[in-house]
Amino acid sequence: MFRTATLFPALLASLIAWSALAPAQVPALSPAPANAPPANAHAPDEVLAENAQMRLTRADYDADIQRLPAEMRDEFASDPKRLTAYLNNLLVVKALAADARRAGLESDPLLRWRIALEVDRALADLHLRPLGQAAGKEVDAKSSEYRAKAKEIYLVDRNKYRVPEQISASQILFDTKQRKPEEALALANETRRKLLAGADFAATAKEVSDDPSAKANGGAIGWFARERMDPAFSKAAFEMKNVGDISEPVLSRFGYHLIRFEGRRATEVRPFEDVEPRIMAELRKQYIDAQRDARTDAIRNDPSLKVNQAAVDALVFHPEPGAFGP
Repeated sequence: MFRTATLFPALLASLIAWSALAPAQVPALSPAPANAPPANAHAPDEVLAENAQMRLTRADYDADIQRLPAEMRDEFASDPKRLTAYLNNLLVVKALAADARRAGLESDPLLRWRIALEVDRALADLHLRPLGQAAGKEVDAKSSEYRAKAKEIYLVDRNKYRVPEQISASQILFDTKQRKPEEALALANETRRKLLAGADFAATAKEVSDDPSAKANGGAIGWFARERMDPAFSKAAFEMKNVGDISEPVLSRFGYHLIRFEGRRATEVRPFEDVEPRIMAELRKQYIDAQRDARTDAIRNDPSLKVNQAAVDALVFHPEPGAFGP
């Protein structure tokens, strides 16, 4: 599964932003049936989709996906739904571009400047990529040196790698949006009496909990830190002491909860072996970024650079007081 929460979120958002704009006249792509013949990965002119106005080819896809770093492309394409949405985006863009050409927008002088700048950006990216790849290989070749540096970073600031106290719990929820609060509380108290009398917690959760996941997990939440849950829920759960104890009904913004305490893990510093890959990845990225920055800084600080400051100053917009609010 693709993890957009940690991997290039802004870039991925730009890649899929068009999907919500698909006009009615542009057919949406559907995933290929399971018995479809395999695609020819070596045919750039292979048609992936087409309508009366345009074609979407494998070459279009291969060119556009270059905007993702090479190490991300296979993972991006491993999610069929995301890939289908991405191809739909390209289809929409190409269809709209065909409409724009027929309307004569291609002759706009400003558009030609924009296209030229986009070509410059693509070329600049292609020029810097080998620099980053070479820097990455340098780090890999000095892995023992960087591992020693990673260990030093770990020892200097061990608290950075501290895992907060966690507990494991199960819950039964009585949603106060589906019923009156007093009814939810009465149901919670009644259920608690049954549990204290010996009813099985997981079976009861599957039967009466308003949390949809309870049907599959029997109310088990697993391990969590205090900050992860609703404050009222966490306060009650973290005050519990004995495994198997069942709380009084706890009111959160979701409703009333019955919480069963399953266990506690004290706060601890993660061992170096657990965090080493993370630190090594950070060091690798820092070195690659430094090499790229050195190249771009050399351009910014070129002693032969001349700036028409008057022309630059003329670009500055001076709004009237209060133009953008108080």
